[in-house]
Amino acid sequence: MDKFWLKSYPPGVPSEINVQQYQSLVELLEESFIKYAARNAYVCMDKFLTYGELDNLSKKVGAWLQNKGLKKGARVAIMMPNVLQYPVVMAAILRAGFVVVNVNPLYTPRELQHQLKDSGAEAIFILENFATTLEQVLIKTDIKHIAVATMGDMLGGVKGAIVNFVVRNVKKMVPAFSLPGAIRFKQLIADSARLSFKPVTLGHDDIAFLQYTGGTTGVSKGATLSHKNVVANVLQNDAWLMPGMNEQGSTEQKIIVCALPLYHIFALTVCSLLGTRIGALNLLIPNPRDMPGFIKELAKYKINIFPAVNTLYNGLLNNPDFAKLDFSGYEICSGGGMAVQKAVADKWLKTTGCAIAEGYGLSETSPVATANPANTKEFSGTIGLPIPSTEIIILDDEGNRLPLGQPGEIAIRGPQVMTGYWNLPEETANVMTPDGFFKSGDIGIMDFRGYTTIVDRKKDMILVSGFNVYPNEIEGVVAMHPGVLECACIGVPDAHSGEAVKLFVVRRDPALTVEQLMDYCKEQFTAYKKPKYIEFRADLPKTNVGKILRRELRDEKKSA
Repeated sequence: MDKFWLKSYPPGVPSEINVQQYQSLVELLEESFIKYAARNAYVCMDKFLTYGELDNLSKKVGAWLQNKGLKKGARVAIMMPNVLQYPVVMAAILRAGFVVVNVNPLYTPRELQHQLKDSGAEAIFILENFATTLEQVLIKTDIKHIAVATMGDMLGGVKGAIVNFVVRNVKKMVPAFSLPGAIRFKQLIADSARLSFKPVTLGHDDIAFLQYTGGTTGVSKGATLSHKNVVANVLQNDAWLMPGMNEQGSTEQKIIVCALPLYHIFALTVCSLLGTRIGALNLLIPNPRDMPGFIKELAKYKINIFPAVNTLYNGLLNNPDFAKLDFSGYEICSGGGMAVQKAVADKWLKTTGCAIAEGYGLSETSPVATANPANTKEFSGTIGLPIPSTEIIILDDEGNRLPLGQPGEIAIRGPQVMTGYWNLPEETANVMTPDGFFKSGDIGIMDFRGYTTIVDRKKDMILVSGFNVYPNEIEGVVAMHPGVLECACIGVPDAHSGEAVKLFVVRRDPALTVEQLMDYCKEQFTAYKKPKYIEFRADLPKTNVGKILRRELRDEKKSA
């Protein structure tokens, strides 16, 4: 295959990575634990955790798990926000020879039951704030071992006690629960002192993560990510981001903002695992929705790398205190998870001096498949180039390759592509081509340089009188209106045109009227693209990562 896009690569970025460098993700992690033992690996609420401490604690937790008699390859769930226990437990599960099942802590009982049952998880590490959810479904799962953590567990004696008191008694964030037989995380660490950890031989084909897709495509499916898949994506990101990190010539330890949740594949790979690979310090933000608290944390550190989604960038920019921060250390700001809007990207560049380099990927690709150059000086509006060892093609509905410049389904091939959906061979067959490309379900156009622009998800497309309307385009333009904070659009049934465009808007300017916005849209869009309906809302439904859920808006309309 002609990888013509390599001509567009920044100097110093290799066309391929060597995934044989490590036999497993554990080998990569342990190399960094030793190499950077004295360095701080994570900080949360002013408490630091060094790579050496991460090494020791994860061995202890791993020994506890092994002592429970779980067989190699057993699934172990983590249901925690960004707290210091998360990286300890994740490393422990992998090192002990088990599979990490990442669980969104905000899941409803129904969603949790589906994921635990589907994965066959036998053990779970859960923050006490969410233990009541587990209690409601426990009997319907295969869970035999439960470790319950608290917000204050790893913050030190006095501080930890104060934090726990506030979380439980002042903020009332821990509903009552009963999980007989569960062990407290601190007790687990104490008990494991007398246990010995047994290193496990792992290879490329062993499973590292069951990463459940966000459910934007219906039922949540477990993307099976092998050690090879994840090692490959860590090395691909390392190679791709190097020009951006080295441009300032600084050899000091990099500081990464980890505000996206670690149970999400974007933060897992680009913050935690890549951070470990390069010996960085990850600043863990347990609750990025608390913008004043988040900005106070950012003020304490000279940030270098800032991965985020559009809604997070937008939220920060709309807080006046954010602009007062020191941005001189910013080297790479990477956008993913959803389309970055030009209005947000332009304001971010103006405020921070660091352009957002948008990338693209999915849980099924560990996640990164394409990205804009890390040393970019402007927002391109594209999802960038295929990263090293990755091929992208554009397919029509029959699975034939389309020429450059024509819209079709983005398909991805590379060592980071999942081995399949967990226990769903038919679903796997539906998304894999005979020659190993993963069909993303996203519609894109690739240009002659190798840059791809996403037009939309296949099923989000709106058909108005036979014309294709792509919500991303409408939302991107409407978001540039000064009176608009956020927006989303969907197709609704229409007797005249089959479907019509309906726009949902969160106002920045409370005085903005439907008529004013309609006039603006009339100026910006050809007639069939213009929204027929506009509805103002106080907020829009979002996933926990901040991705706007058009599906929920569509479902509301159906049930109305």
